[in-house]
Amino acid sequence: MIDLIRRKTVIVAGLARSGMAAAALLAEKGARNIIVTDLRPAAGLEQELAVLGKYGQIRPVTGGNPPELVTREVGLVIKSPGIPPTLEIFERAKALQIPVLSEIELAYAFMRAPLIGITGTNGKTTTTALVAEMLAEGRFNGALAAGNIGVPLCKAASTVGSSGAVAAELSSFQLADILHFRPSVALFLNFAEDHLDYHGSLEEYYRAKKRIFENQLPGDFAVLNAADPAVAQLENELSGTLLRFARGPVPCGAGIDHGQVALFKDAAVIAYLCPVEEVALPGEHNLENALAAAAAAWAAGVAPEAIGAVLRRFQPIAHRLEPVAEIGGVLFINDSKGTNPEAAIRGLRSFPGKKKILIAGGRDKGSDFSELAAVIKEEVRYLFLYGEAREKLARAAREAGFGAYELVAGLEEAVAGARSRARPGELVLLSPACTSWDMFTDYKARGSYFKELVRNISGTEGEQ
Repeated sequence: MIDLIRRKTVIVAGLARSGMAAAALLAEKGARNIIVTDLRPAAGLEQELAVLGKYGQIRPVTGGNPPELVTREVGLVIKSPGIPPTLEIFERAKALQIPVLSEIELAYAFMRAPLIGITGTNGKTTTTALVAEMLAEGRFNGALAAGNIGVPLCKAASTVGSSGAVAAELSSFQLADILHFRPSVALFLNFAEDHLDYHGSLEEYYRAKKRIFENQLPGDFAVLNAADPAVAQLENELSGTLLRFARGPVPCGAGIDHGQVALFKDAAVIAYLCPVEEVALPGEHNLENALAAAAAAWAAGVAPEAIGAVLRRFQPIAHRLEPVAEIGGVLFINDSKGTNPEAAIRGLRSFPGKKKILIAGGRDKGSDFSELAAVIKEEVRYLFLYGEAREKLARAAREAGFGAYELVAGLEEAVAGARSRARPGELVLLSPACTSWDMFTDYKARGSYFKELVRNISGTEGEQ
């Protein structure tokens, strides 16, 4: 990799966090000539361009991703996650047999720390944060959560040394464009329909996800969800040592025995971590995340006592089943990170016995909402729908026999409507089942705005 970047021009497509980190790492490692491109005009990239300005070998091209930049002088194209793979700049690179690789592949070439990779359709962020905290509790010197959570992997590659460890949240967008990328511990949480607008088919999405195991060797560890058929069937394709997690006993990995979260080896319990009721994260899906994190952290060398300590104290992360406020006996929950139907289902089922008002909508990713609609019929008393996907969601609700819904213009109207309809003891849940991109820059902006709206209600009612 070093010889390639020093002898040739490198193009970095996309100037979001990962693209910025990739460009900086390339410059620090001695790349001769770096071209960075972005669809946004220069006026919208002032901060990014100011940061890159300190590197003399970086040349920005804004307002598009011109394919003519790709010549035989280019040795490598780094593709930021989320940028459509069908752009002409990538097609031209492939036609010239120039590698198009993801930012995580570049990071891996310079990574000194052990790498724990986490993928799956849902639960990646929570599980990655859990694993990172377990690594820190296990006395790794400089444990870090990276990838799609927190720090871009290219930045982690330049800041975390060999005595540290990196827990990396990995998306299908990133894994689709790897070459040699190889986590020493690779974890596949679950699989459900998502990102069909990007990958084109469920098969391509699955193929991208399972690439996390592609380059593993016998000394590595592969962690699979034993209860998810699409994940469990990969056990015969693995080169690494297989660990499983499940809400019951497992041959080797993390499971449950007599109401305790436990580690298993040779089908026997070798350590109890904590009672199930003491796991701090709420919800059945978070119990699965906790089991997955325990198996991965154990594979990475964390002691059982450290794993158990984290399970007892770890709290929900921002925008994932995050309590915002209780107003007049009504609890408001921010689950803005629930960007697909399966995530919204998990959110709804995390509060059994609670009557719920659901706020959903945004931009559709080609999802099938029929299963979500069936769960809405079971779990939801009233539904507010907004955004580009509201009509499609409403149609799915009607087909499931659920008619207690309202189409609204935006999140403001949804929150106000939910407050007026909610009764003491009920729960208002923002779990959109869609991306935020029709109205917000990302799920964080959407969740933050939801929290602001709720807190405004809380402040207003508190003044009365």
